[in-house]
Amino acid sequence: MRSYIAIFSAILFALFLRTPLAQAEATEEEMNRSNNPLTPMAGLVLQDYIISSFYDTDATANSFLLRGTLPMKIGGYPQLARMTLPYNTNPGPNGDNVSGFGDVNIFDIFLTGSPTLQFGVGPYFVFPTASKDATGSGKWQIGAAGTVMTPQRWGLLGALVTYQHDFAGDSDRATQNLFTVQPFVIYNLPHTFYLRSVGIWNFDWETGNYYIPIGFGVGKVWKLENGVVMNAYVEPQWTIAHEGLAQPQFQTLVGLNFQFPLGL
Repeated sequence: MRSYIAIFSAILFALFLRTPLAQAEATEEEMNRSNNPLTPMAGLVLQDYIISSFYDTDATANSFLLRGTLPMKIGGYPQLARMTLPYNTNPGPNGDNVSGFGDVNIFDIFLTGSPTLQFGVGPYFVFPTASKDATGSGKWQIGAAGTVMTPQRWGLLGALVTYQHDFAGDSDRATQNLFTVQPFVIYNLPHTFYLRSVGIWNFDWETGNYYIPIGFGVGKVWKLENGVVMNAYVEPQWTIAHEGLAQPQFQTLVGLNFQFPLGL
């Protein structure tokens, strides 16, 4: 799996350098849409969370995410469905790393608001699709997702929150009662570069454990000849507060987003 991470990172670095891929420089509005989880456009996201250090242990981990978004209307109401398939490498029971597919999660957000203040809320589902015990929860889960975004000329400010609780599954596995908050702080720079901080704060309400990472990264947006908007980024994230053993201490998010000219 580490070789795939290296290849993925090299591709992103090459994309940062090869700006001739673009037909025209993306506008500030297109830059904001490419970072906004409420944008009602079809999209494909490749992300890799590289956890290089934990508290209280020498272990490492990795989570590669394949994510798709699809806008739709049901009963005249605009919605945005998002599905995420993870491939995880986690510490195993014998001290070695175990790799396999993780639990698929899906949310369907109903969209409302104005161009400068956008809201979304909807159901959230987690399915126990993990190929190995160490890479998933073994639980069926249901909850909710909600988000608010305020696109501005200078960038984007907002948050995405999710809550999930198990209702069925392996009774020998840990109860899932999780809450996450993902602040979005995006600041646009000249030539379609931007600064970003989107670390996900994780709270386990069953055990009282939590960790709060703060990130500081950089990204760049391209508009391709066929109208596709491409967004590449890298963001180191440091945990500034935590409770519980073996919480992530430092991780790096590497990502590549595609938005296609297919929306509501």
